[in-house]
Amino acid sequence: MIELNGICKTFRVARRGAGLTRAVRAFVKRDYQVIEALKDVSFRIPDGQMVGYIGPNGAGKSTTIKVMCGVLTPDSGTCVIDGRTPWLERKQHVQHIGAVFGQRSQLWWDVPVGDSMELIRDIYRVDKIDFRTRLDELTELLQLQDLLTTPARSLSLGQRMRCELAASLLHAPRILFLDEPTIGLDAVSKLAVRAFIKRLNQQHGTTVLLTTHDMQDIEALAQRILLIGKGRILLDGTMQDLKAHAGTDKTLIFTYAGDNAPVPGPGMTIREHTPGRLTVAVDTACISVAQAIAQISAQAEITDMEMAAVSAEEMVAGLYREYQI
Repeated sequence: MIELNGICKTFRVARRGAGLTRAVRAFVKRDYQVIEALKDVSFRIPDGQMVGYIGPNGAGKSTTIKVMCGVLTPDSGTCVIDGRTPWLERKQHVQHIGAVFGQRSQLWWDVPVGDSMELIRDIYRVDKIDFRTRLDELTELLQLQDLLTTPARSLSLGQRMRCELAASLLHAPRILFLDEPTIGLDAVSKLAVRAFIKRLNQQHGTTVLLTTHDMQDIEALAQRILLIGKGRILLDGTMQDLKAHAGTDKTLIFTYAGDNAPVPGPGMTIREHTPGRLTVAVDTACISVAQAIAQISAQAEITDMEMAAVSAEEMVAGLYREYQI
């Protein structure tokens, strides 16, 4: 069980303008700005749940994960994970969690990946037989056969991320924090990683907290979505809740013949219009999709029509605009 109540975290950041004069002035007297990274963040995640933690850059996602990992101590509030406070009981806490940060590596840069895995085994004091069993399983599932003998510095970003995921799971953690885990992966590798994370959750009941800007990851994996913006939790629900919150608009794309362009009536808004092609947003609270199609069809010869579903990215972008984040 993960439980956060009223977590607040601020950072004091030095600011100065460009130029030699400002640099000399800053050497004598620095100006600081207080950044509120987290403001009264509260949520609860039960065991075995997969949660998508989304928000724009600088919203507070990584700061929240660092608090839950015990890397950062909050200014106020409580965080209890499986009965432990992460930053007070860090040695005991890290035995039960795994973390993958897309921009940071836990692999030693100049040694083969297999040697890094052995070092991680020693750090977590994993039994040799258990270690070999897990490493063989992870190697097969993540296709690491040719990577274990390669130094980390020689890996591509996608290859390194697969190795990072394996390294974070060698000690069989009950909770897995994933910060941009599919960054740099090609389409095939993304599918493989998603399937692996889903299997891990289903077979072992691993709790997963996933932060990413790839909404396809969220749609494929997350049972629940937390939206954070400017340090505050703005939405807590499922993908269906997100779709309901996004509104009732439908997008219709018409291809028509002739020079007379159809004119959308009330309840319809032009999104894009080029000769022979018209894209309109239909507010189904004002007009039904069937009525909208009938109105446009009455004005021009429609040769083709399709209804485009609102993508998860568009829904999230709409939430960002709504909350001004």
